[in-house]
Formats: sequence, structure tokens, C-alpha cells
Amino acid sequence: MHEDEPTCGKGLCAHAPLPEKIGALIGAMAEVLQNHTRSLDLVDENARLERDAYGRLVHEQRLIASNLDALAAEMRSYRDLPIAAHDESALADRESREVFASFVRIEESLLAMLQESAAEHRAMLDSMDGEA
Repeated sequence: MHEDEPTCGKGLCAHAPLPEKIGALIGAMAEVLQNHTRSLDLVDENARLERDAYGRLVHEQRLIASNLDALAAEMRSYRDLPIAAHDESALADRESREVFASFVRIEESLLAMLQESAAEHRAMLDSMDGEA
């Protein structure tokens, strides 16, 4: 086997940034929510309800981010997984095509959503710079 020969282990390693980046995004969202709670006037009952809701969400988001980071590390750990025999026809059949097509559609949908969201958030950030 040549060092540059594609393998399933190298493929897993190459795709590790996906859960890693999604985890980082979810972790950053947790930080935004946590930071937001600083603005709450806890004299107000609704503010206390919001703080509690955000607290639960922050906890869950940090847990998910941590799990995704661990998943990415595990995917990287399989880089040198030995080559295994595969039934290539199973990877080229209708079911495989449908499974992969679904993955690609979700990827494209996520990309579009992130582009729209990032543009909106960039505008918010830029307006915050003008207020500072």
C-alpha cells in the first residue's frame, strides 16, 4: 500500500473536521447563550425563567459539543485502519446512492442555512461595533 492510497481509515480521518466544526459551533452558541444571561434582570420572574431555560440549553450544548469533539478524535484515530475487503457492488447499488444522496442534500441544506445565518450574524456584529 502506498502512503497516498485512499483507505476507509483515511476517509474517516479526513471527515473528522465535520463533527469537530459542528461541535465548535454548538459550543460557541452555548457561550453566546451564557453571555446573554448576564443581561437579565433577575428581579423579573420572566428573566429568571429565561435564565433557567438558557442554563439547561447551555448544559446540553456543551455536552453535545464535547461528544462531537470526542467523535472527531476517534475518527482521526482510525487513520491507519487496515484495508478491508469490500463488495464494491454494494457501494454502487441503489440503496448506497440514496443514502449518499441524502447526506449530500443535508450537507447542502446546512451550508445554505449557515451562509444565511452567518450573514445575519455578521450584520449584527457589525452594528455592535458601531455601538462600542
